[in-house]
Amino acid sequence: MDNLQNFHRTNYCGELRLSDAGKTVSLCGWVQRQRNLGGLIFVDLRDRTGLIQLSFDDSTDPAIFEKASTLRSEYVIAATGLVRERESKTTKIATGDIEVYVSELRLLAKAETPPFEIVENSKANDMLRLKYRYLDLRRPDMQRMIATRHKVTKICRDYFDENGFLEIETPMLTKSTPEGARDYLVPSRVHPGKFYALPQSPQQYKQLLMLSGFDRYMQIARCFRDEDLRADRQPEFTQIDLEMSFVNEDDIMEIQEGFLKRVFKEILDVDVQTPFLRMPWREAMDRFGSDKPDLRFGFELKDISDIVKDCGFGVFSGAVQGGGSVRLINVNGHAADFPRKKIDKLGEFVKTYKAKGLAWTRMHDGQVTSSYQKFLTEEENQAILERAGAKDGDLILIVGDVKDEVVFAALGALRCEVARQLNILDPKDFKFLWVTEFPMFEYSEEEGRYVAMHHPFTAPMDEDLDKLETDKKNCRAKAYDIVLNGTELGGGSIRISVPETQEAMFRALGFTDEDAMERFGHLINAFKYGAPPHGGLAYGLDRLCMLMAGAESIRDVIAFPKVQNASEPMTNCPDFVDDKQLDDLSLAVTRREQDEPEA
Repeated sequence: MDNLQNFHRTNYCGELRLSDAGKTVSLCGWVQRQRNLGGLIFVDLRDRTGLIQLSFDDSTDPAIFEKASTLRSEYVIAATGLVRERESKTTKIATGDIEVYVSELRLLAKAETPPFEIVENSKANDMLRLKYRYLDLRRPDMQRMIATRHKVTKICRDYFDENGFLEIETPMLTKSTPEGARDYLVPSRVHPGKFYALPQSPQQYKQLLMLSGFDRYMQIARCFRDEDLRADRQPEFTQIDLEMSFVNEDDIMEIQEGFLKRVFKEILDVDVQTPFLRMPWREAMDRFGSDKPDLRFGFELKDISDIVKDCGFGVFSGAVQGGGSVRLINVNGHAADFPRKKIDKLGEFVKTYKAKGLAWTRMHDGQVTSSYQKFLTEEENQAILERAGAKDGDLILIVGDVKDEVVFAALGALRCEVARQLNILDPKDFKFLWVTEFPMFEYSEEEGRYVAMHHPFTAPMDEDLDKLETDKKNCRAKAYDIVLNGTELGGGSIRISVPETQEAMFRALGFTDEDAMERFGHLINAFKYGAPPHGGLAYGLDRLCMLMAGAESIRDVIAFPKVQNASEPMTNCPDFVDDKQLDDLSLAVTRREQDEPEA
């Protein structure tokens, strides 16, 4: 095996072009493939910038030619040679006009046959790819996505630095203040029986930084939440975390729009139009059934509760009389794309969102077929069609339930599913939206009480201040989310800066004065020394990079992600530790379970 003694790499494989012909270059990388044609050998050499063809022929030094004949996929090599124009050019790679005629070849490492081919858009099983993540990351599309993440992070730091933000690190070992997702706990050896928590976000620290006089803070912050995973969630994730003093919502939104405009232009060459559209939470739910609506298509919700509240169809009337609603979407002009079998599958789809079923009317070639028409009067049927703006070629889909949240969830997801099936979602069409005026509280069936929709430090709307303790259902927050194409990129709020309001918020959440002081005493005490008005926002860096890279999951833009049960197949963590480590931490394990990893 050779080494790199007295060898110096001069170029990366993917950066050479026809203008470099005549230059002697030295390259390093992995063998993509070798083609031995007898008196002629071609080797495709790969590094993180791309591929280039190495060539060997009968005029090559025999020892080098023999070494080239032994090369196999994923061998690591270094080569020196002359850049020259290729006889047989290709447009499949950026370096397709040239090749390197090799005069020196070093074999640095051999490789076993990998468990899957190192190529773009691998069809390998996800679990296999994650088990051999170091091989998966060699694939060109994965390397591009990780490089995109690097660029987003660099632009972020540059932009916020230019706008007066200081990057300040906050602790990773913090106090557990349970209110929201479960904490990851870290036992203390020095303080037996006591635990640190890994931060779910730097929320309290960044507010304390505002009290400390740092009026513009940012951090690329690692965060941890012990919650069930989905395609766009991980137990450890990264936030672009921001906080500003002496500002209102408009100030915060303006600076964020500038950041997004810049990052999309520099990375994707997309000119984002600002200012972004703003929409109150209530309007977003009524029109789209979601607080993160995709605005690239229509199919908006229409409320028909007033039309069907006394109709003869119990599914409709019962939903309204039970305190819920009946709403529809009109899949305009696409009735022909949804025959009865596909409509039935849509009915099964909404059941996954707890809807009991799907009612429908299909208008095609002058004929009207319906699942509910016969139960309603002619006037009621006509009123529904008028409310829907229906015409020939349309498909009306209706969901009713005694809980509005079920109707919204089902129809909000259904409109997106229908758009996906119709293939009308343009990934290059970027529709940004600020969703504002979120509810201050949401009712938790599990806990039997109202909990903070965002966190306990979010300020109420000024006109709803008196509702904080008396009318939680209708109390709105100075909270806002930035949404892109149906994905929440980030969220934030104006914070409570008045101690009396913060105390009222704690009472509204059911905390006694003692509870509040035990959990948040450090913040409560700090507020006594003069808190500036402040607010902020945190982006999900993983989600932002996922959308910009065109990835299907945030796992594709995270170098070493976890799978659905929060394990990592490559290192097989979490894993058991030895008894001495447990003894040092004054811990004992009373039950041990080990689940197989899931994709």
